[in-house]
Amino acid sequence: MTRVNGFGERGAGRDPDRRRALLEAADRVIQREGPEASMAAIAAEAGISKPILYRHFGDKSGLYQALAGRHARKLIEGVRAEFSRAVPVRDRTRTTIDTYLAMVSANLNLYRFLMHRASAEDAATHSAMSTMIRELGRALAEVMVAEGELDDPVRANIWGHAVVGMVQTAGDWWLDHTADVPRETVVDSLADLILGGLPAASGGRVFED
Repeated sequence: MTRVNGFGERGAGRDPDRRRALLEAADRVIQREGPEASMAAIAAEAGISKPILYRHFGDKSGLYQALAGRHARKLIEGVRAEFSRAVPVRDRTRTTIDTYLAMVSANLNLYRFLMHRASAEDAATHSAMSTMIRELGRALAEVMVAEGELDDPVRANIWGHAVVGMVQTAGDWWLDHTADVPRETVVDSLADLILGGLPAASGGRVFED
């Protein structure tokens, strides 16, 4: 099995255009039917039988991992782009959190399928999604060291992973309350907590404008 950014790519040697078309069919079904979307429905959407669908990805786990890799990469790229913007730290913190929440809420059924159903059913998919969370934590730790003048990489990684976990957990809560709680309220609340808590913990050195 070849791997890209830690995500399994079984069946990657097959026709990439066909593989992409099958993943897009899976996306459509999951977006339409939610986390309970069946493999039979995905195969029907693609105009093939379920065994043929599995053949392209090795098995159901291979399909799950391919979907995880496809969407996790988009999320990581979007969040990393915000980390690297040359803007005041408050703006960068807000837009990074907002980008994450906007992407998961715009793809709610896919997010819940991958984070909850597929991860619960398949250990490899659970590992792939955990890898995504760890990569986000590492990226934030690098920002703390490079720009926050925090010279302890261990502490930076602890804080980076803690912040990502906090945003993910708060985001999961918000996804169940979008009708009552504006996204901006969640973004501002998390930004205030991050920008107020980390400088206090480090004697004021982290995330100074």
